[in-house]
Amino acid sequence: MSQKENIVLLNGKYVSWKDARIHVSTHGLLYGSGVFEGIRGYQDRSKAQVNIFRLREHVERIYRNASILRLKPPVTADEFSDGIVEVVRRNGFQTDVYIRPMIYFGEGGIGIKPKGHSTDYFIFATEFGNYFGEPRPLNVCVSSWVRGTNNSMPPSAKISGSYVNSMLASVDAMEAGFDEALMLTHNGYVSEGSGENVFIVKGGKLITPPVSADILEGITRDSVMRLAADSGIQVIERDISRTELYTCDEMFLCGTAAQITPVGSVDRRTISNGAAGEITSRLMRAFESAARGAEKRYADWLTPVYE
Repeated sequence: MSQKENIVLLNGKYVSWKDARIHVSTHGLLYGSGVFEGIRGYQDRSKAQVNIFRLREHVERIYRNASILRLKPPVTADEFSDGIVEVVRRNGFQTDVYIRPMIYFGEGGIGIKPKGHSTDYFIFATEFGNYFGEPRPLNVCVSSWVRGTNNSMPPSAKISGSYVNSMLASVDAMEAGFDEALMLTHNGYVSEGSGENVFIVKGGKLITPPVSADILEGITRDSVMRLAADSGIQVIERDISRTELYTCDEMFLCGTAAQITPVGSVDRRTISNGAAGEITSRLMRAFESAARGAEKRYADWLTPVYE
């Protein structure tokens, strides 16, 4: 099915892709005043079901983030969750999908203050495979663009306007011949990728930057930490220096779009032998098994679309 034939939920109405339009005075367009989520749905191994991955946590997060912008969603969290499932169901997807819900200040006047603007939302979904294309270890670089701080634009929230910071870093990295950018904090420690959390492995231990490193508290990050702990892998949250990126045993990025993607080199310095390491590979297999519904102890992470 062509994406142009998809069904979109826009302010409580199911409309065609071509009719899913917003007004030119939409505050979220003019000033980036909206919050969003990226959510995956995975086809299970029977190929008869699509399960939405950690739907409850994604909806809880978008509602928390909406409160930061003083957005008051026009529907309840349960109604929003039901809308996400229904969009996938109405489109009849029988493959992996990516779902993009957004809540934002809508049509109104001109000015930074959103007074008088409506609070709008939409939910759309599209077929989606590997974010970085053909699976392989990535070649990444440390960006000259620094991650925004919590006192300027809260990085812990998925606010649409703040992703210009990520876009600048990502585009520069690609134009320089890399697959992705890594961003540092204002203090020079590792923060995250343009749209992914970062993990390194040293001495058999899994290490990731803490929330204080201006990261998004990723739901995939949380899933990786749970999978690692359940596999007996020690997980440490601490500051990571730039130099440690060059000398670690393994490294990977994770996020809804990226899933778990190994990194082969940083700033053209090869990590170990440049391939996915043993712990990275174990976690990739564990995540795939959980997301596809093959591991029953993580069944509460999955919301089935089709009855």
